[in-house]
Amino acid sequence: LRFSAEARTALAFVSLRGAGERSFMFYRHPSADMLWRPEDVDAGYAASTRVFHYGSISLIGEPSRSATLAALGHARAGGALISYDPNLRLPLWPSAEAARTEMLAGWQHADLVKVSEEELAFLSGEGQADLRDFERRARKLWHDRLRLLVITRGEAGCVYFTPEAAGAAPGFVVKPIDTTGAGDGFVAGLLAGLLDHALAWDKATIEGALRLGNAVGALTTTQRGAIPSLPTRAAVERFMAG
Repeated sequence: LRFSAEARTALAFVSLRGAGERSFMFYRHPSADMLWRPEDVDAGYAASTRVFHYGSISLIGEPSRSATLAALGHARAGGALISYDPNLRLPLWPSAEAARTEMLAGWQHADLVKVSEEELAFLSGEGQADLRDFERRARKLWHDRLRLLVITRGEAGCVYFTPEAAGAAPGFVVKPIDTTGAGDGFVAGLLAGLLDHALAWDKATIEGALRLGNAVGALTTTQRGAIPSLPTRAAVERFMAG
């Protein structure tokens, strides 16, 4: 954690609609996170991580883009799994084309990518897809470093692709109150599940980790707030046990 006297902390205002869906308004330009510089990166700490997870918001402009890529490079040199969530927030970008270009550039560094149906439609430039078209679009965006691509589908669960295979993990049906943070919860569960098995890539480990991710994401929607709604591991295990 670092502090800056040059700018305030960013704020996100969330408006909730029916079924827990939401819209965002942001207060930044600049905010402290936008001023993160490469010299602020703790290279030793980054190199010691087992997983390095990043999104696209820190890639919007300099110096935070260079700082993110510097931290990513240290983590990769240390042997970390590189995980990416594009996390599309168009109002933060100068244009849709700039967002697509930089988000896809960020995609190229990742070993694991989690993307929503809506983000896949945006990044592929082809609009909404049905389930039968997911694999074609996934392979179109594939690169040699990628080991796992996950497309989240809300309560329908998720589908996934590896270099050799494809599959799905069913979701959990809950009554959503606030979907803010559901994607973050999903990624947290997915990465925790992979770490439980030393980042193995066999089918059973991947699908077990995806089920854990689906459970965390579902539970997150049953409470208000992005951070307060994140459940404990014990709560997730009780939920999954039924």
